[in-house]
Amino acid sequence: MAGASDGKAVIALPADYDAGSAGDYLALMKPRVMSLVIFTAGVGLAMAPGNLHPVLTIAALIMIALGAGGSAAINMWFDADIDSQMSRTQARPIPAGKISAESALNFGLWTSGIAVLSLAVLINYTSAALLAFTIFFYGVIYTIWLKRRTPQNIVIGGAAGALPPVVGWAAVSSVWTIEPWLYFLIIFVWTPPHFWALALLKEQEYGAVKIPMLPNTHGVATTKLQIIMYSVVLVAASLSPAYFGFSGTVYLAGVVAMNIGFLGLAIWLGLSGQAIQRPAKWLFAFSIAYLFVLFALLPIDRSLMS
Repeated sequence: MAGASDGKAVIALPADYDAGSAGDYLALMKPRVMSLVIFTAGVGLAMAPGNLHPVLTIAALIMIALGAGGSAAINMWFDADIDSQMSRTQARPIPAGKISAESALNFGLWTSGIAVLSLAVLINYTSAALLAFTIFFYGVIYTIWLKRRTPQNIVIGGAAGALPPVVGWAAVSSVWTIEPWLYFLIIFVWTPPHFWALALLKEQEYGAVKIPMLPNTHGVATTKLQIIMYSVVLVAASLSPAYFGFSGTVYLAGVVAMNIGFLGLAIWLGLSGQAIQRPAKWLFAFSIAYLFVLFALLPIDRSLMS
């Protein structure tokens, strides 16, 4: 691996490098992250007033997924130098030498473009514009601008991950209320404690590649305090659909139970002293389940209310 003129490392491809398999290109799209995008966008589609033909609904979700995957490929292209130095990301297609950085960038740009154009033609311009903004925010604002410059990278960059339910809503309805923005708020506030739990687990690795994550710039104690503070705000944000009358008792009961778990784990982490590994792992894992459960409860509760 040799240094480039712009200060970023260049990944040297092995002699047996080939163009990559379909599985390698799928890995470029971060399928686990994509599954969360599809799910929250689908909830936005389901909760929006109006009806969309089932075929168009599937098409909209596919295009949103492709947009998310395209922006993920752009992220992997730009982060190939640091991905090669972190245990969590060394097996990704570019640092593993399965796909060239240039191929990954082209794939990301073409996939993103096709997704936005198809959504505009098949669904509507509003959802396509929101998807384009989401891709730009994640690929450029977060990945290229924020991630290597500020410990607030996750806080600000979380807007990209919070937009899929809004895109889904726009695909179905031109009627705008506060409801889709409450879904945005939940994911936006959820993102910092979710990623900071991971950052605590990978503090040394982030420090080695000079990514200014909060544990590296402000210390473990400050990070744990911020996790607790955001968790408290998350409790309020997650209750907002019920407060504004968009959901009923099923959602409320479920969200209260999940909030007890989330806040309990955040407090456990905060009181853990130097023994942060176990509570941080639990919080990170539970936070993923937390978001899936909350967004699953929204359409379930709506169906029971109708």
